[in-house]
Order: sequence, then structure tokens, then C-alpha cells
Amino acid sequence: MTIYLDGNHLSFEQIVDVLENGADVQISAAAWHNVETSRQTVERHIEEGHVIYGVNTGFGKFSDQLISKSDIETLQVNLLRSHACAVGEPFSEKVSRAMILLRANALAKGFSGVRKETLQALVDFLNHGVHPVIPSQGSLGASGDLAPLAHLTLVLIGEGEAYFKGEKLSGKEALEKAGLRPLVLKAKEGLALINGTQAMTAMGCVAYLEAHQLERTALGIAALTLEALQGVEEAFCRNRILFGLIRNSRKQRPVFCFI
Repeated sequence: MTIYLDGNHLSFEQIVDVLENGADVQISAAAWHNVETSRQTVERHIEEGHVIYGVNTGFGKFSDQLISKSDIETLQVNLLRSHACAVGEPFSEKVSRAMILLRANALAKGFSGVRKETLQALVDFLNHGVHPVIPSQGSLGASGDLAPLAHLTLVLIGEGEAYFKGEKLSGKEALEKAGLRPLVLKAKEGLALINGTQAMTAMGCVAYLEAHQLERTALGIAALTLEALQGVEEAFCRNRILFGLIRNSRKQRPVFCFI
């Protein structure tokens, strides 16, 4: 199964396929066109000498500091290193994987000005099973999950740490074992990669999916327990879901098909 990302149609069912079933991920043709058009716009403005925040200026309080063309790439790398300051136990590989998927989907909209190579590198992480080690504390989410996403993005350039086939490695080693190359970030790309809310969104998606699974499991346990105890169906006539599960089990249909 292949999931095509375009920034607009990613469903919970597709997220499950990627997180649980290892579905292949690709970018749609229309999304590639939008990404390329957006990148050309960034490069044209740089070539024409326009001043653009975070591209050839500093960040925040330093937005009035111009950055020379020779330092534009260094600016993006330094942005990642300075923001990769999260602490605490790392997120699970599932959450890390969800963050990659959601960030790739957001960039596929074609509004962020990244190169096609950069977006493809995120997709390659999903398809090759490279999961950055991302500490779980250090972001509020509302103004951007800057710290968690910086840890994610460091692995793209061969820094930080990542899990590959269950082994915790340096970012460089994980890329080598997966047959991937480190990226050299270009203008704006560091900012585009970390300025999002994919850490809290990933946590929300995983929490929802696990809660849904827990609900179905609890209903299954309740139905099996009532069946084993030869309980009275009528006591649950107002609970249509549980009542239906009990009736199905007595018709010799597999009770666990819904879990």
C-alpha cells in the first residue's frame, strides 16, 4: 500500500497504515509541482537581493541583522543546533514516526520554500525506518515545536541521534546504515523544517489512536466476560455497541474482528 501526501487529504486511517503497517509513503505529483514553484520563488528573491526574515536576516531580536550570502547556509544549520535543547525521556519511535509523517505532509502543501530533495529526505526516513531520537520535554507547541523538530531535523544533516532497526545510533551512522546521505541545508530550509506544531499534533494523533484501540478492547473484554458468565442481554439493551457485540458472539461470529 502506498500513501500519497499532498498536504490536504491525510486521514487517520492512512496515519495508522504508516505507523502500524509500514505503508510506503510518496509525495503526489501535484504536491511536487507546488514545492518546486515555491522553492523557485525563494531563490528568485534571494538572487534579486530582497531582505527576507530568516533567510538572509537573523531571527527574533536579531531580525535587523543582515546575513551575507556566504553565511546563509550556516545560518540554517546554526538555527537547528541552537534549538536542539529539549530534555527528558525521548518520544517513542511511533511518535517520532508520526512527527516525520505530519511534517512531510505540511511541507507537501508547497508553502514553505524547501527543496524537493529536503522533502524527499523526510519521506526516505519513513520508508527506510530511520526514527530520530527526540527528547519529550522542551516545547509548548503553540508557537511552534521548535526544540523537538530541531532534534528531528538534525538527523537529516547527519547530526543528533536516531533509531534504526531498534538500535540507537548517531545520526550519521543511522543514515549510513539506511543507505541515505546527509543533507546540506539551503536558504530558509532550517526555519521551514522546525517552524511547525508536529510534536503536539503527533502526540494527539497517537493518543487518539491508542484511546480508540483501548475502547474497542474494553468493549470486547466486557462482551466476552458477559458471554462467559451467561449474563442477561436485556440489561445492556441501551448500550447498542456492547449489545451488538454480545449478539454477534452468540451467532458464532468472531468477537475479536473489531479490535
